[in-house]
Amino acid sequence: MSSYGYSEEHQPVTYWRGHPVYASYLVVIVYSALMIVTAVLGDTANRLVFWLAFDSAKVLSGEAWRVASYGLFNWPSLWFAIDMLMLWWFGRELERSYGRRLYAWLYGGIYLLPTLVLTLVGLLQPQLRFGQPGALALFIAFATQQPGAPVFFMLAAKWAALLLVGLYSLMALAARDWTTLTVLWVTCGYAHLFVRHQQGVFSLPSLPSLRRKTKLRALPDLPRNRISPAPSAPAAAPEDSPMAEVDALLDKIARDGIGSLTAKERAKLEAARADLLKRQAGRR
Repeated sequence: MSSYGYSEEHQPVTYWRGHPVYASYLVVIVYSALMIVTAVLGDTANRLVFWLAFDSAKVLSGEAWRVASYGLFNWPSLWFAIDMLMLWWFGRELERSYGRRLYAWLYGGIYLLPTLVLTLVGLLQPQLRFGQPGALALFIAFATQQPGAPVFFMLAAKWAALLLVGLYSLMALAARDWTTLTVLWVTCGYAHLFVRHQQGVFSLPSLPSLRRKTKLRALPDLPRNRISPAPSAPAAAPEDSPMAEVDALLDKIARDGIGSLTAKERAKLEAARADLLKRQAGRR
Protein backbone atom coordinates (compact mmCIF):
# COMPACT_ATOMS: atom_id res chain seq x y z
CA MET A 1 0.00 0.00 0.00
CA SER A 2 1.04 3.56 -0.60
CA SER A 3 1.69 5.93 2.27
CA TYR A 4 1.00 9.63 2.01
CA GLY A 5 2.64 12.51 3.81
CA TYR A 6 0.89 15.19 5.80
CA SER A 7 3.10 18.18 5.00
CA GLU A 8 1.87 21.10 2.93
CA GLU A 9 3.66 19.62 -0.11
CA HIS A 10 1.44 16.54 0.01
CA GLN A 11 -1.85 18.38 0.43
CA PRO A 12 -4.20 19.60 -2.34
CA VAL A 13 -3.44 22.94 -3.98
CA THR A 14 -6.94 24.15 -3.09
CA TYR A 15 -10.50 22.93 -2.56
CA TRP A 16 -13.50 23.44 -4.80
CA ARG A 17 -16.91 22.93 -3.20
CA GLY A 18 -15.27 20.74 -0.59
CA HIS A 19 -13.41 18.59 -3.13
CA PRO A 20 -9.58 18.53 -3.11
CA VAL A 21 -7.85 19.92 -6.20
CA TYR A 22 -4.34 18.58 -6.84
CA ALA A 23 -1.72 19.95 -9.24
CA SER A 24 -2.24 16.92 -11.51
CA TYR A 25 -5.93 17.90 -11.81
CA LEU A 26 -4.90 21.38 -12.96
CA VAL A 27 -2.67 19.86 -15.67
CA VAL A 28 -5.62 17.80 -16.95
CA ILE A 29 -7.90 20.87 -16.90
CA VAL A 30 -5.39 22.93 -18.93
CA TYR A 31 -4.90 20.14 -21.50
CA SER A 32 -8.66 19.61 -21.83
CA ALA A 33 -9.42 23.32 -22.17
CA LEU A 34 -6.80 23.69 -24.92
CA MET A 35 -8.19 20.59 -26.66
CA ILE A 36 -11.61 22.26 -26.78
CA VAL A 37 -10.00 25.45 -28.16
CA THR A 38 -8.23 23.37 -30.83
CA ALA A 39 -11.50 21.73 -31.86
CA VAL A 40 -13.40 25.04 -31.99
CA LEU A 41 -10.72 26.92 -33.97
CA GLY A 42 -10.43 24.23 -36.66
CA ASP A 43 -8.23 25.48 -39.51
CA THR A 44 -7.05 28.41 -37.42
CA ALA A 45 -5.72 25.90 -34.91
CA ASN A 46 -3.74 24.23 -37.69
CA ARG A 47 -1.93 27.49 -38.36
CA LEU A 48 -1.32 27.97 -34.63
CA VAL A 49 0.04 24.45 -34.30
CA PHE A 50 2.45 25.21 -37.13
CA TRP A 51 4.17 27.73 -34.85
CA LEU A 52 4.09 25.55 -31.73
CA ALA A 53 4.77 21.97 -32.87
CA PHE A 54 8.22 20.50 -32.28
CA ASP A 55 10.49 20.60 -35.32
CA SER A 56 14.13 19.73 -34.59
CA ALA A 57 15.41 21.74 -37.57
CA LYS A 58 13.61 24.89 -36.41
CA VAL A 59 14.68 24.36 -32.80
CA LEU A 60 18.29 24.11 -33.91
CA SER A 61 17.82 27.29 -35.95
CA GLY A 62 16.76 29.22 -32.84
CA GLU A 63 13.02 28.55 -32.22
CA ALA A 64 13.70 27.05 -28.79
CA TRP A 65 10.11 27.50 -27.52
CA ARG A 66 9.04 24.50 -29.60
CA VAL A 67 10.78 22.20 -27.08
CA ALA A 68 8.10 23.13 -24.51
CA SER A 69 5.09 24.23 -26.60
CA TYR A 70 4.66 21.03 -28.63
CA GLY A 71 2.24 19.38 -26.20
CA LEU A 72 -0.19 22.22 -25.54
CA PHE A 73 -2.68 21.60 -28.35
CA ASN A 74 -4.29 18.19 -28.92
CA TRP A 75 -7.07 17.01 -31.21
CA PRO A 76 -10.13 15.35 -29.60
CA SER A 77 -9.81 11.56 -29.57
CA LEU A 78 -10.53 8.51 -27.45
CA TRP A 79 -6.81 8.10 -26.74
CA PHE A 80 -6.62 11.68 -25.48
CA ALA A 81 -9.50 10.97 -23.08
CA ILE A 82 -7.75 7.81 -21.80
CA ASP A 83 -4.51 9.75 -21.32
CA MET A 84 -6.31 12.41 -19.30
CA LEU A 85 -7.99 9.76 -17.14
CA MET A 86 -4.62 8.13 -16.40
CA LEU A 87 -3.03 11.51 -15.70
CA TRP A 88 -5.89 12.40 -13.35
CA TRP A 89 -5.77 9.11 -11.43
CA PHE A 90 -2.13 8.05 -11.32
CA GLY A 91 -0.82 11.61 -11.26
CA ARG A 92 -2.86 12.25 -8.12
CA GLU A 93 -1.53 9.10 -6.42
CA LEU A 94 2.08 10.02 -7.18
CA GLU A 95 1.59 13.63 -6.11
CA ARG A 96 0.06 12.55 -2.79
CA SER A 97 2.99 10.20 -2.22
CA TYR A 98 5.91 12.40 -3.26
CA GLY A 99 4.55 15.91 -2.83
CA ARG A 100 4.11 18.66 -5.43
CA ARG A 101 7.80 19.52 -5.82
CA LEU A 102 8.95 15.98 -6.66
CA TYR A 103 5.85 15.40 -8.77
CA ALA A 104 6.76 18.51 -10.78
CA TRP A 105 10.24 17.06 -11.39
CA LEU A 106 8.71 13.76 -12.46
CA TYR A 107 6.15 15.16 -14.89
CA GLY A 108 8.45 17.95 -16.07
CA GLY A 109 11.03 15.34 -17.08
CA ILE A 110 8.40 13.24 -18.85
CA TYR A 111 7.29 16.33 -20.80
CA LEU A 112 10.65 17.85 -21.75
CA LEU A 113 13.02 14.90 -22.14
CA PRO A 114 11.47 13.59 -25.40
CA THR A 115 12.00 16.83 -27.32
CA LEU A 116 15.45 17.37 -25.84
CA VAL A 117 16.49 13.89 -27.00
CA LEU A 118 14.80 14.36 -30.39
CA THR A 119 16.68 17.64 -30.82
CA LEU A 120 19.94 15.70 -30.56
CA VAL A 121 18.63 13.03 -32.95
CA GLY A 122 17.65 15.88 -35.28
CA LEU A 123 21.33 16.59 -35.85
CA LEU A 124 21.32 13.39 -37.95
CA GLN A 125 17.72 13.34 -39.19
CA PRO A 126 14.95 15.96 -38.77
CA GLN A 127 12.31 15.07 -36.16
CA LEU A 128 8.71 16.26 -35.76
CA ARG A 129 6.45 15.98 -32.72
CA PHE A 130 3.00 17.28 -31.82
CA GLY A 131 0.67 16.59 -28.88
CA GLN A 132 1.28 15.84 -25.20
CA PRO A 133 3.57 12.86 -24.55
CA GLY A 134 0.85 10.77 -22.96
CA ALA A 135 0.27 9.53 -19.43
CA LEU A 136 1.67 6.03 -19.90
CA ALA A 137 4.97 7.09 -18.28
CA LEU A 138 3.08 8.22 -15.17
CA PHE A 139 1.50 4.79 -14.98
CA ILE A 140 4.98 3.24 -15.26
CA ALA A 141 6.06 5.39 -12.30
CA PHE A 142 3.02 4.22 -10.32
CA ALA A 143 3.67 0.56 -11.24
CA THR A 144 7.32 0.92 -10.15
CA GLN A 145 6.25 2.38 -6.81
CA GLN A 146 3.38 -0.06 -6.21
CA PRO A 147 4.05 -3.12 -8.41
CA GLY A 148 1.44 -5.31 -6.74
CA ALA A 149 -1.43 -2.81 -6.82
CA PRO A 150 -4.46 -4.16 -8.74
CA VAL A 151 -5.31 -2.01 -11.77
CA PHE A 152 -6.97 -2.90 -15.09
CA PHE A 153 -9.22 -5.95 -14.61
CA MET A 154 -7.48 -6.59 -11.24
CA LEU A 155 -4.16 -7.17 -13.01
CA ALA A 156 -1.06 -6.35 -10.93
CA ALA A 157 0.37 -2.97 -11.93
CA LYS A 158 3.81 -4.35 -12.84
CA TRP A 159 2.33 -6.87 -15.33
CA ALA A 160 0.02 -4.25 -16.83
CA ALA A 161 3.02 -1.91 -17.27
CA LEU A 162 5.08 -4.60 -19.03
CA LEU A 163 2.13 -5.50 -21.25
CA LEU A 164 1.46 -1.90 -22.31
CA VAL A 165 5.10 -0.97 -22.94
CA GLY A 166 5.64 -4.18 -24.91
CA LEU A 167 2.49 -3.66 -26.98
CA TYR A 168 3.23 -0.03 -27.82
CA SER A 169 6.84 -0.92 -28.65
CA LEU A 170 5.73 -3.63 -31.10
CA MET A 171 3.22 -1.25 -32.70
CA ALA A 172 5.92 1.38 -33.24
CA LEU A 173 8.35 -1.21 -34.58
CA ALA A 174 5.77 -2.58 -37.01
CA ALA A 175 5.11 0.93 -38.33
CA ARG A 176 8.84 1.78 -38.31
CA ASP A 177 7.87 4.82 -36.27
CA TRP A 178 11.22 5.49 -34.61
CA THR A 179 10.15 8.85 -33.19
CA THR A 180 7.26 7.31 -31.25
CA LEU A 181 9.48 4.46 -30.08
CA THR A 182 12.10 6.93 -28.84
CA VAL A 183 9.53 9.00 -26.94
CA LEU A 184 8.04 5.83 -25.41
CA TRP A 185 11.32 4.49 -24.08
CA VAL A 186 12.70 7.85 -22.98
CA THR A 187 9.61 8.79 -20.96
CA CYS A 188 8.99 5.34 -19.47
CA GLY A 189 12.66 4.84 -18.67
CA TYR A 190 12.88 8.21 -16.95
CA ALA A 191 9.73 7.51 -14.89
CA HIS A 192 11.03 4.11 -13.76
CA LEU A 193 14.48 5.43 -12.80
CA PHE A 194 12.98 8.45 -11.03
CA VAL A 195 10.99 6.23 -8.67
CA ARG A 196 13.89 3.82 -8.12
CA HIS A 197 16.07 6.79 -7.19
CA GLN A 198 13.47 7.99 -4.68
CA GLN A 199 13.37 4.47 -3.22
CA GLY A 200 17.10 4.66 -2.57
CA VAL A 201 18.03 1.91 -5.03
CA PHE A 202 20.75 4.14 -6.50
CA SER A 203 22.06 7.65 -5.99
CA LEU A 204 23.21 10.23 -8.51
CA PRO A 205 26.92 11.07 -8.58
CA SER A 206 27.73 14.33 -6.84
CA LEU A 207 29.78 16.99 -8.57
CA PRO A 208 33.21 17.72 -7.07
CA SER A 209 33.42 20.88 -5.03
CA LEU A 210 34.88 23.85 -6.89
CA ARG A 211 35.88 25.69 -3.73
CA ARG A 212 39.52 26.51 -3.33
CA LYS A 213 41.34 24.73 -0.59
CA THR A 214 42.72 27.10 2.03
CA LYS A 215 46.46 26.92 2.31
CA LEU A 216 47.76 26.27 5.82
CA ARG A 217 50.37 28.70 7.10
CA ALA A 218 53.25 27.50 9.24
CA LEU A 219 53.18 28.94 12.78
CA PRO A 220 56.38 30.45 14.15
CA ASP A 221 58.34 28.34 16.65
CA LEU A 222 57.64 29.20 20.28
CA PRO A 223 60.55 29.89 22.66
CA ARG A 224 61.67 26.72 24.40
CA ASN A 225 61.44 28.25 27.87
CA ARG A 226 57.84 29.18 27.31
CA ILE A 227 55.44 26.68 28.77
CA SER A 228 52.68 25.76 26.40
CA PRO A 229 49.27 25.33 27.96
CA ALA A 230 48.22 21.76 28.39
CA PRO A 231 45.91 20.73 25.59
CA SER A 232 42.37 20.57 26.75
CA ALA A 233 40.67 17.20 26.56
CA PRO A 234 38.50 16.88 23.51
CA ALA A 235 34.85 17.28 24.24
CA ALA A 236 33.08 14.01 24.25
CA ALA A 237 30.98 13.59 21.17
CA PRO A 238 27.34 13.43 22.08
CA GLU A 239 25.93 9.98 21.69
CA ASP A 240 23.51 9.54 18.88
CA SER A 241 20.01 9.53 20.21
CA PRO A 242 17.84 6.72 18.78
CA MET A 243 14.80 8.96 19.05
CA ALA A 244 16.60 11.68 17.06
CA GLU A 245 17.18 9.19 14.26
CA VAL A 246 13.53 8.14 14.35
CA ASP A 247 12.43 11.81 14.25
CA ALA A 248 14.68 12.37 11.22
CA LEU A 249 13.13 9.37 9.45
CA LEU A 250 9.59 10.59 10.22
CA ASP A 251 10.50 14.02 8.84
CA LYS A 252 11.80 12.37 5.68
CA ILE A 253 8.53 10.42 5.28
CA ALA A 254 6.49 13.60 5.75
CA ARG A 255 8.64 15.43 3.19
CA ASP A 256 9.20 12.82 0.46
CA GLY A 257 6.85 9.90 1.26
CA ILE A 258 7.62 6.47 2.69
CA GLY A 259 8.86 5.34 -0.72
CA SER A 260 11.95 7.53 -0.19
CA LEU A 261 13.23 5.34 2.69
CA THR A 262 16.03 2.90 1.99
CA ALA A 263 15.84 -0.71 3.16
CA LYS A 264 18.24 0.10 6.03
CA GLU A 265 16.12 3.07 7.12
CA ARG A 266 12.93 0.99 7.02
CA ALA A 267 14.58 -1.66 9.21
CA LYS A 268 15.71 1.00 11.69
CA LEU A 269 12.19 2.46 11.86
CA GLU A 270 10.67 -0.99 12.38
CA ALA A 271 13.20 -1.77 15.15
CA ALA A 272 12.31 1.47 16.92
CA ARG A 273 8.61 0.63 16.69
CA ALA A 274 9.19 -2.85 18.15
CA ASP A 275 11.26 -1.37 21.00
CA LEU A 276 8.48 1.12 21.77
CA LEU A 277 5.90 -1.69 21.90
CA LYS A 278 8.14 -3.65 24.34
CA ARG A 279 8.43 -0.67 26.66
CA GLN A 280 4.69 -0.12 26.65
CA ALA A 281 4.09 -3.81 27.42
CA GLY A 282 6.59 -3.68 30.34
CA ARG A 283 4.75 -0.78 31.98
CA ARG A 284 1.48 -2.70 32.18
